[in-house]
Amino acid sequence: MSFFPKISFHYEVEEYLTKVFRNSELITALGTQEAENKYQSLLSRLSHPPSFTTVRVNTHLASVKHVKKLLFEEIQKQFRGLCLPVLEHPKLQDILLIPVIGPRQDLKKHPSEVIVGAQCGYAVLRGAHVYVPGIISTSRFVKAGDLVSVYSDIEGKCKRGAKEFEGIKVFLGNGISELSRSEIFSSSGPLKGLGVRMIEPVYLSPSFDNVLPSNLFLQNLPSVVVSHILNPQPGEKILDMCAAPGGKATHLATLMHDQGEVIAMDRIANKVKKIKLNAELLQLNCIKAFCYDGTKALSVEKREDEQEGPPFLPESFDRILLDAPCSGMGQRPNMAYSSTLKEVTSYQPLQRKLFTVAVKLLKPGGVLVYSTCTITLSENEEQVAWALKRFPCLQLHPQEPHIGGEGMKGAGLSLDQLKLLQRFDPAAVTLQGMDINSLQDSREDDLISLANKDCIGFFIAKFIKSKSK
Repeated sequence: MSFFPKISFHYEVEEYLTKVFRNSELITALGTQEAENKYQSLLSRLSHPPSFTTVRVNTHLASVKHVKKLLFEEIQKQFRGLCLPVLEHPKLQDILLIPVIGPRQDLKKHPSEVIVGAQCGYAVLRGAHVYVPGIISTSRFVKAGDLVSVYSDIEGKCKRGAKEFEGIKVFLGNGISELSRSEIFSSSGPLKGLGVRMIEPVYLSPSFDNVLPSNLFLQNLPSVVVSHILNPQPGEKILDMCAAPGGKATHLATLMHDQGEVIAMDRIANKVKKIKLNAELLQLNCIKAFCYDGTKALSVEKREDEQEGPPFLPESFDRILLDAPCSGMGQRPNMAYSSTLKEVTSYQPLQRKLFTVAVKLLKPGGVLVYSTCTITLSENEEQVAWALKRFPCLQLHPQEPHIGGEGMKGAGLSLDQLKLLQRFDPAAVTLQGMDINSLQDSREDDLISLANKDCIGFFIAKFIKSKSK
């Protein structure tokens, strides 16, 4: 059941992806029709949000049981007594899962419309209200307190301040406007704050605006898996090479009981500020954030003893996380992917530069985890094949927990190697809706299994650097 249109791409990107998902290895293993069905299923799933909202509990400050109780009460308050379960994950014991109800197909549309940008629309589908900067257009006479229907301009063709829009728009649900049209498009400058309070979203998911901010971190399930796979230990020196906005860095620090050192780098200053703010909010002191280009993080000269930040000497870190910049095709929901083929193919060489630095910065016997939130072979399995050939000191290692599927065929890796990889594939589960009745009839084990599969597209590889040189 597809409620939204399949994700759309630039023509040349679509051609590129079609070749990826019809590669000869895959066709030989699955057959032409099965490979095509999986690819079409993936395109449908990418335009829909995952079936669960995942939140990571900051176990540095609170227990999972305590936060679960507070979160359950908060959801009941938001949903006016509607009883949604809050599930604990048996293998990821610091996360809570909240089922997403939807798509709700019986909502009545109102004459007054609010058009929001694509990114704002995706946030609404995952539980957010509409904030003023995300609003592009409203009907002519919208006033504060009006019931409005909210739509997403997925192609970015609506002009700011337009009084009507006849282009492609996707219905997101209904809400109450907090401001009038004239206030939203005030000439005195862009307003901040709440624009539309969603009361009947197509996908019913709790809002986390200022909800238990020190105790919870909103994070996709595979992103939580990554830190557990790196498995940092108290007292170790860890590098998070591309750390913004700090979700994984703060998770690593929490798993280390805030003992040791987490060096978090990002090359964009505003993003580094975000890492520091998140560390402060979660009361984690072992994180040191630096604005620095990871491709230049290896020092070729002797460092001053008191120098804290990058560049670093070779073999400085016990464990390294390279959650690499990528084409981001696994993010959900996404109905119109805007990057060009040139942009998509620009990531592989950058990832290899970062990877090369990471291998040199890792101590012998150390762990390197490489991850992306994309679906291509070139940024995932091909990178593993390249790394194993380029760096004889690296060995693929089993991942724990292993919740996703194995790696995808097409990069020349053996079946044993593919089993050591972890690819979260949204096409692994049939597209379906969830309502209160089906939720109440479901076993908890089945819901956990669904949450493991119906998440964003993601890839993880774990390497150990051998001690012999």
